[in-house]
Amino acid sequence: MMERAESGQKLYTRMRLWEFPDQFVVEPTDGSSGSALAISRADGSMNLIHEVPECSILRVPKIRTIFGVVGVLKLLAGSYLIVITERECVGSYLGHPIYKVASLKILPCDHSLNNSSAEQKKVEAEFSCLLKLAERTPGLYFSYDTNLTLSVQRLNTLGDESKLLPLWRQAEPRFLWNNYLMEALIDNKLDPFLLPVIQGSFHHFQTAIGRDIIDVTLIARRCTRRNGTRMWRRGADSDGYVANFVETEQVVQMNGFMASFVQVRGSIPFLWEQTVDLTYKPKFEILRAEEAPRVVERHFLDLRKKYGNVLAVDLVNKPMHFYLLYLHAYLQYQLSYSSLLCHLLLSAWR
Repeated sequence: MMERAESGQKLYTRMRLWEFPDQFVVEPTDGSSGSALAISRADGSMNLIHEVPECSILRVPKIRTIFGVVGVLKLLAGSYLIVITERECVGSYLGHPIYKVASLKILPCDHSLNNSSAEQKKVEAEFSCLLKLAERTPGLYFSYDTNLTLSVQRLNTLGDESKLLPLWRQAEPRFLWNNYLMEALIDNKLDPFLLPVIQGSFHHFQTAIGRDIIDVTLIARRCTRRNGTRMWRRGADSDGYVANFVETEQVVQMNGFMASFVQVRGSIPFLWEQTVDLTYKPKFEILRAEEAPRVVERHFLDLRKKYGNVLAVDLVNKPMHFYLLYLHAYLQYQLSYSSLLCHLLLSAWR
């Protein structure tokens, strides 16, 4: 069995959020001896403080328990602090508890809007309304102790020095949902507050074969590149990154042994689009067909670099259009049909 990926610096697992009129204060309450984090409600600037400010009749804060700081988002004139207010334990991964985000809260740090123009206030209000949708983002998972962004196969290749890094520095950026949101925290070197979050799914259960108990974990990690609803986001970009790319891993543990099987899926890797209408199979259009071989090459080269040999499975009803593209990639990169990795190429006309 592989060694666990232990981070040298522990994350705060429970905190108290103080909402003062002029600042938010995040105080660790999990037994840690770390400093509290103060975030200005005027401009979102941050600093560590040793004590929570005193309260008074004119300075009565609202207090709530939170379970993680997702990050800070900067819009046109204001910043917004995003925190986890409810969590649900959904199982374990490599012996560590895994949590699902049950509730997010977005807290505005936009007092600077008072000095903004009417047009800026209007645009900021529109953006903040859209931001409220993020509070209902589904399928967010995290761990305080292990790196959910990496498969067991990738974790097993980490060196001892890498395992001692903070979790956010071990993380795979492709699957780090709050990568951009953490930038302000990273700039301020706030490692104990930097909680990596993935979007996807997580299932953990036990079953039996005869007298042997088998521990099974299924994880899906959604890539942060080229996301969108399935009918509107199609194909690949010019760099070979495909729409709605997902890495799925099955981890099986039994009698001290562990096996990891990884497969990935994504849209067909060349430039194409589809106009959504009321028909069962909307028409699609191939864009810049002369660039297709280059885009496919980049796509498979990236897969080979990250996963090794690739077995590509085409699930299109009429795949004749794409055989030459796949054959070109096969000859160029000698794709192995004995690999355990499948790239599932899906499309709307399955």
